[in-house]
Amino acid sequence: ALLATTLILPGEPHPLNDPETIRDRLQHEVDAVIDAGACALEPTTVLDLVPMGTGGEPEVVRQGQGSLAPLGL
Repeated sequence: ALLATTLILPGEPHPLNDPETIRDRLQHEVDAVIDAGACALEPTTVLDLVPMGTGGEPEVVRQGQGSLAPLGL
């Protein structure tokens, strides 16, 4: 699930942030796109929280804007 995030597709140098563009590009690959308006183009941080379910630590998949210190990472 993605929520209020920039989306950088594999092989693309720039993120997508417009819901209509995302819907046009991915409408056959995702179940839904909720249009809450465009978000900023600065890359967001993406965390994989699955390891937490097995007793592990969250994994930083992509470091974006802001500090991870408030999250203890």
